Amino acid sequence: MRSYVIGDIHGQLGLLKAAHDRIAHDDAVHGGGGQVIHVGDLIDRGPDSRGVVDYLMRGQQDGQPWRILKGNHDRFLPRFVADPEWIDPGLASGRHWLDHDNLGAAATLASYGIARDGRSHAEILADVLREVPAEHLRWLDALPLWQVLPGALIVHAGIRPGVPLEQQSEHDLVWIRKGFLDDTTDHGTLVVHGHTVVEQVTHYGNRLAIDTGAAYGGPLSVVVLDGGQPELLIDSGRVPVHRETLLA
Repeated sequence: MRSYVIGDIHGQLGLLKAAHDRIAHDDAVHGGGGQVIHVGDLIDRGPDSRGVVDYLMRGQQDGQPWRILKGNHDRFLPRFVADPEWIDPGLASGRHWLDHDNLGAAATLASYGIARDGRSHAEILADVLREVPAEHLRWLDALPLWQVLPGALIVHAGIRPGVPLEQQSEHDLVWIRKGFLDDTTDHGTLVVHGHTVVEQVTHYGNRLAIDTGAAYGGPLSVVVLDGGQPELLIDSGRVPVHRETLLA
């Protein structure tokens, strides 16, 4: 099956809709029947996290062939409700999601009409319970962690090399950098991931990095997996993916 993989969205609803439009056009040109996979980080930082969640949920409910994976940012909001003082072990600072200025909590809360600054966790929690639809929280929490395709594994951050997929930890799948980005092992399949921003979609031989920084004003990239080499989908069509150091 032809697959289209979309990088980290981070509340950029307009970019997401534009990406879906590019995909719909390309899929129609090539006979239809393609599926769309999103590598996660749907929320935080961008202006419309709520809109992104609404849009993706409605699309799935309407039968769109969309597979949506969980990123590390997609854990913060539902985990805050389930355990208000939970601190993600992936945060090197050891600080709460709400207490960071650069993680995007304020933007996500604002998209639901909730203010963050100058308020206690308890006050914010009360607003979240009132303003954030429970189905949004359940949906985010239940997102799958990977998608296996012929010749490719799609995950948010990467994998722990040498560990079977069913034994991979959620923490690694949504957070890993060291030990994966610097590894040149042939994983037996191409690992397609986001999480770590690159200037352009880049093929490293054993992995394909597709987060091009939509959270920071960059593009929201789409790659096409269609039986041959991965291709980048832009407004004018498909173009080759940039290649860096390849496996020997």
